[in-house]
Amino acid sequence: MGTETVEPASNGLVSIKSAFTVKETVDRLARLVESKGLTVFCRIDHEANAVSAGLQLRPTEVLIFGNAKGGTPLMQAAQTIGIDLPLKALAWQDAAGETWLAYNDPVWLTSRHGIEAPGAGPATTMRTLLATVSRAAAMP
Repeated sequence: MGTETVEPASNGLVSIKSAFTVKETVDRLARLVESKGLTVFCRIDHEANAVSAGLQLRPTEVLIFGNAKGGTPLMQAAQTIGIDLPLKALAWQDAAGETWLAYNDPVWLTSRHGIEAPGAGPATTMRTLLATVSRAAAMP
């Protein structure tokens, strides 16, 4: 399974095709973000939650992670960005059985919340970090 990157859409979502299962992709991403000094706050298994409600859903997981050093300056510039922080990544299996990993582009988030440079500087750093760890999590 090859990987491909879809540049941020007009809604700020970046999606990458993964060569691994949803679980493996999120496991890899969690290890990578922790190795970069970020904290994994939560992992949500939407498929398991659906099953517990008597419903079916293809594998779908969310990883919530971040650190105060990166997020706080953005919240100091506009506290509303706190609705989008900490960072989140979604891994899911599509109808064709392919796995995808997606996240919100942090630079797009600053635009959404009206944060202008230089206040948006930390978002550029986050963008680079997310692109690096997401590609590494999705590629063999």
